[in-house]
Amino acid sequence: MNGEGPRMLEPKLRYFCTLTVELAPIQEMGQGMAGKRRIIPIIGGTIEGPEIRGKILNVGADWQTIFADGVAELDTRYAFETDDGAVIEIRNFGYRHGPADVMAAVGRGEDVDPANYYMRTQARLETGDPRYDWVNRMVFVGAGGRRKSSVVVDLFVVE
Repeated sequence: MNGEGPRMLEPKLRYFCTLTVELAPIQEMGQGMAGKRRIIPIIGGTIEGPEIRGKILNVGADWQTIFADGVAELDTRYAFETDDGAVIEIRNFGYRHGPADVMAAVGRGEDVDPANYYMRTQARLETGDPRYDWVNRMVFVGAGGRRKSSVVVDLFVVE
């Protein structure tokens, strides 16, 4: 509208939960068309937040591509079950990158402060449970960090 008319509302972020995602060992696939490919099975974990609590199910994985410049493209799909019995699917896509020495330490499984590298995601949640059907209509973004055998992601609702 070339600056004419009302401005759109600035999106706000509201903390939703922390996902602690337990991982099995990395399955290396080798060089793919776009970069180094690998699969990291998701085998469990927890979800905790003011509106939701539950466990991450032993189903799903992160299908990663590591590009020549070291950027990791994260592409996950898994599910969790809330403490009150709802099953919610999560599809999470994002990027992880940082200085070479920091990323090498992350790759070795060292406990690296996530402030020293970039790990951001955009998530889509879906469920058929009417108690949580509002998640089907919302955009979520995350900030995360990699540990030796898990990933921790703080997930926010974009309002």
